[in-house]
Amino acid sequence: MPDQSPPPGPLTRRDARAGRSDAAPVGATADKSNPTPRAGRNLYAAVGVGVLLGVLVLASLFIRKEFFVALATLASVVGVWELLRAMQHGRIYPPAVPTLVAAAAVPVIAYQWGPVALASSVVLAVLVVVVWRSFGDEESAVQDAAGGTFVVLYVPALVGFAMLLLDEHDGPLRIVTFVLVTIASDVGGYAVGVVFGKHPMAPSVSPKKSWEGFGGSVACCILAGALSVALLLDGRWWIGALLGALAVVTATVGDLCESMIKRDLGIKDMSNLIPGHGGLMDRLDSLLITVPVVWAILTPFVS
Repeated sequence: MPDQSPPPGPLTRRDARAGRSDAAPVGATADKSNPTPRAGRNLYAAVGVGVLLGVLVLASLFIRKEFFVALATLASVVGVWELLRAMQHGRIYPPAVPTLVAAAAVPVIAYQWGPVALASSVVLAVLVVVVWRSFGDEESAVQDAAGGTFVVLYVPALVGFAMLLLDEHDGPLRIVTFVLVTIASDVGGYAVGVVFGKHPMAPSVSPKKSWEGFGGSVACCILAGALSVALLLDGRWWIGALLGALAVVTATVGDLCESMIKRDLGIKDMSNLIPGHGGLMDRLDSLLITVPVVWAILTPFVS
C-alpha cells in the first residue's frame, strides 16, 4: 500500500536554526511502485485527475460565472500556501497572513472592478507585505519581503487576469480558449518529446524537456489557437495562430521558471496535493504566465 502518512509540517525559522532535519522536502519522495512513463509521471493518475479537474472547471464556467471566480480564488489561495511552504526549504519566510489575504482578495477585486482595481490591489498587497515583514525579526527581512512580493505577483496578480477575461460578455469561452492553447502546449510537448525527444532544451533545469517536444508544442499551440479563436470567439484565425505562437513561449517559460524555483529550493514538486501531478502550482505554472498574454491579445483584437 502507498504511504498514507500526513505530509511533514513546514519548517519554522527556529527549526532551521536548530538544524531540524526530520521533515523531508516537499515532494522529495516518490512512490516507486507506481509505473511512470519516460516523462516521469504516473500517466493514468495524471490523465484521470486532469479530466476531473477539466470537468469541474467547465461546469463552474457555464453554470454560473461566480462559481469559477470562487474556484479560481481557491486555487490562488492553495497556490500561495504551496509556495509559502516550499520557500521554507530555502530558508525564506514570507509573511503568511498578508500574502494569503491577497490571494483571496485580488482575484475577486479584479472580477468586480476591472484592470485598474487589479493593479491597485496588487500594489497595495505588496506594500502591506513589505511593511508587515518590517515589524518582525530583522534577520533576513529583505529576503522574506522579496519572497512575499514574488508570491503576490506570481499567483493572485496573474489569477486576476483570468478574472478580467471572465468578465467579458463571452468570458467563459475566452477562458476555454486560454486553457486550450496552454494545454495544447503541454500535450504537444509531451507527446512529441516522449517519442522523438533527443536534444535537451534546458538540461540543467528540466532534463526531460527537449527541442523536439518544443516543436510539438509550437505546432499544437498554433493549431489550437487558430481553431479556438475562429470557432469559439468568431475571431480571425490568424489572431488565434498569433495567440498560440505567443502562448507556447509563455507556457514553456512558465514551466522552466517553476522548474528553476523547485531546483533552487531542492524539491521535486510544490506539494503532493494532486495525484499524478504533484502540487497545484505544478499544474498552474504554464497557465499563470500565459493568461496575461491571452488577455492582452484577445481584449483589443477579438470583440
